[in-house]
Amino acid sequence: MARIPAVKRRKLTPPPTDEGESSSSTLEAVPDTNSFFKQASSWNLEQDYENRPRKGKKQDKESTRLPIKTSDGQVQQVEAPEEVAEAQSDLEWLAEDGSDEEEEVEEEVKKPEVPMRQQILEAKEEMARIAMMLNEDPEENGGAFKSLAQFGQSKNTTIKKLALATQLAVYKDVIPGYRIRPLSEQDMEVKVSKEVKKLRAYEQSLVGGYQAYIRELAKLAQSGKSGTSRDGGPSLGSIAIACACTLLTSVPHFNFRGELLKILVNKLAGRKVDNDFVKCRETLETLFQNDEDGTPSLDAVSLITKMMKSKGYRVDESVLNTFLHLRLLKEFSWKASTNHVDKESMDGGKQLKQKRVFRTKKERKLAKERKVVEKEMVQADASVTHEERDRMQSETLKLVFVTYFRILKIRSPNLMGAVLEGLARYAHLINQDFFGDLLEALKDLIGHAESGDDVEAEEGESEDTEDTRNLTREALLCIITAFALLEGQDAAKAQATLSLDLSFFVTHLYRTLYALSLNPDIELSAKSLHLPDPNNPSAPPLAAANNKINIQTTTVLLLRSLSSVLVPALGARAVPPLRIAAFTKQLLTSSLQLPEKSAIAMMGLLGKVTKTHEKKVAALWNTEERRGDGQFDPLGQEVEGSNPFATTIWEGELLKKHFSPAVRDGVKVMEKNILGLR
Repeated sequence: MARIPAVKRRKLTPPPTDEGESSSSTLEAVPDTNSFFKQASSWNLEQDYENRPRKGKKQDKESTRLPIKTSDGQVQQVEAPEEVAEAQSDLEWLAEDGSDEEEEVEEEVKKPEVPMRQQILEAKEEMARIAMMLNEDPEENGGAFKSLAQFGQSKNTTIKKLALATQLAVYKDVIPGYRIRPLSEQDMEVKVSKEVKKLRAYEQSLVGGYQAYIRELAKLAQSGKSGTSRDGGPSLGSIAIACACTLLTSVPHFNFRGELLKILVNKLAGRKVDNDFVKCRETLETLFQNDEDGTPSLDAVSLITKMMKSKGYRVDESVLNTFLHLRLLKEFSWKASTNHVDKESMDGGKQLKQKRVFRTKKERKLAKERKVVEKEMVQADASVTHEERDRMQSETLKLVFVTYFRILKIRSPNLMGAVLEGLARYAHLINQDFFGDLLEALKDLIGHAESGDDVEAEEGESEDTEDTRNLTREALLCIITAFALLEGQDAAKAQATLSLDLSFFVTHLYRTLYALSLNPDIELSAKSLHLPDPNNPSAPPLAAANNKINIQTTTVLLLRSLSSVLVPALGARAVPPLRIAAFTKQLLTSSLQLPEKSAIAMMGLLGKVTKTHEKKVAALWNTEERRGDGQFDPLGQEVEGSNPFATTIWEGELLKKHFSPAVRDGVKVMEKNILGLR
């Protein structure tokens, strides 16, 4: 049976209604445009765009997926489900992150609920740990200085106090015995070993932390919050001042010494004398006494003089008395004034010319290099030569004299006693060229004391200011200073070059003997305790007065003046017999009115006078050896016009019956010196 072939089927053409579709591509058919526009008119594009997730710059990323055709005939790009998941996860992460931030804020708000005692204990333990690390190996823990400084920025006052004290203890232990100089550009360019780099880094961190610490001390000291705090302990200002004082006495050689001195001097500039003021003053006195270099003393004196000048010398008297603790008062040997120092000539120029030896150019070059090396070795050894120390002390002495002379010129009422006492102490260092001007100023002061004119007539000062001056003490100090100027000079040079007439001071002292013997406070000083004046209850007791350097009683000042007049030093001019006799008679008469201790001291002085000038006063004890004619004038204003040899010493018979055995013994010694001539 034969095989029948299959019927061939033909592909029919689409109907005419399907004009928009292509017969060759059924998958890529184009939608009807009319129905597309009808559907598009009902779309809300703005709402769709608003609901579409946004991912910032990630939207610009190209999609690798093919477009698809939706059921409504729209062709659109389908986003990957992974990216949607990432967007959702990102949004969830952001939401979670926001919640974490809220939790952190809540935790921060809850942090201050930690008890204050616990905070202080934790800070104390941490500071102790850091301090121990620095003490054990400071070079390995150079960054710990900043960690300690951060505790000082705490809002808790107790923690700040602990931080200041801890830093003080640490810096006292780790500060080296030399001054750290800043590194120059040449030093930074030089190649050094690892050990040197490590040491340099540690030194720079030490200096940086120390500078920040001193700035914090200065800020707290100037805040004005000194004294005691609410809890009864010292305030932050007082602790800062105490730390500065301790550093200045412990490490005066280290960097930023000037900043520490400014803290102390600023405190001394105030008028309130409290515990911090006294501590600053005592610290400067200790610095002056222990200064072997001379540079710290020069820096301190320079700041003090500038401060007093800016304040118009309206400062406490004890600030000026710190100059009496300078070591140059005992070590310096040259004469000085306000602008120059008289150095002793050694005729060194002639010796250099005689010993000059010819040297070649190469030898001179080698000698110059050797001097440079020796100078560097001296600086590295931190040794101070005598020439450098003398130079520093001479500059310091000039500043002291400038201050003394300015105060003496303007007659500052609160500082006159301290200035006169200081000039008497520095008399052996004063240049002879200034003797004339200085003695004229002293004469003006004594004339002011004699006339009793009020200061307000000259300077417009109040009566309260005048009460702070003791004109009697100032006059005695002027006499002591005038004679100290002469005694402080070389006797041979003084007799040859000086022609000083001190009779004015002798006459004033003679006139005031009777008035001083009737002074009820002659044995009282600023430290004496006694009841106030019953006639003036509002007046403060003498013990409430400021403690002054011239705390010596009036009796001591009187004895110092009389010793300068009657028993001068060896090599001085001889005392005339008329002066010796007049003073001996007046002193014995005054001794009848003096208190016990003053009478005993006066008998001791007269014992020295009778032993030194036996022949000059022997006639006063014997009526038959009278050498004067006329009558004795005990109230005479002149020493020579009193005619002392026209009288006798009858006061000795009364003093022999004095209630004090010491006074009776003094009279016996005095008469023994006179009777020993016979």
